[in-house]
Amino acid sequence: MTTEHPAERGGSAGHDRFATFSDRASNVTGSPLFYGLCVLLVLGTVVLHFTHPPLSWLIFAGDLMTSVNLLLLALLKNTERRDTHAVQRKLDAIAAALLEQREGTSHTAADKLRHAIGLEEER
Repeated sequence: MTTEHPAERGGSAGHDRFATFSDRASNVTGSPLFYGLCVLLVLGTVVLHFTHPPLSWLIFAGDLMTSVNLLLLALLKNTERRDTHAVQRKLDAIAAALLEQREGTSHTAADKLRHAIGLEEER
């Protein structure tokens, strides 16, 4: 286990297999289809309570909901931390570029700013 920021692990790109997975999972879990699936899961649990099944089924349904919540929370937190790190890098690049512009020094910060906001990817 590491205490290092997820965006800083695995080199400068900070994009490992879990990061790729959490990006894709974030896209899926933000979709209307997934929302509908969650509504069906909740409705199924409610219906299960009204049918008076054995207690073990109710416990299993509760455990299933808790497990899904825990996994989604872990994915959400990972994506949030990487997004926060990316925003901070862009803000640092903007501040450095503004400082260079004000002082009239070299243009390395402007190049870093272009890289941070992805201007080179649009070409």
